[in-house]
Amino acid sequence: MSSKSILEIFGGNVQKYRKEKKISQEQLADIAGVHRTYIGMIERAEKNITLRNMEKIAKALGVDIADLLVK
Repeated sequence: MSSKSILEIFGGNVQKYRKEKKISQEQLADIAGVHRTYIGMIERAEKNITLRNMEKIAKALGVDIADLLVK
C-alpha cells in the first residue's frame, strides 16, 4: 500500500484549485508573489515549501491552508 507524501498532497491540491480557477502556473505565481517555476515544482512535489509560501499560495487561491493539506 502506497500513501502520498504531504508534498504530493499539497501539490496536487494546489494544482486542483488552480485549474478550478482557470489560471496558469505563471498567473498563480504572480498573484502569490513567488517565482513562476516555483509553482510547477510545488505541484510536482519537488520542493519542500515553507509555511510562509504555503500561506501566500493559499491566499492567492482564495482557500484556507488546511484545504491544501487534505487528501
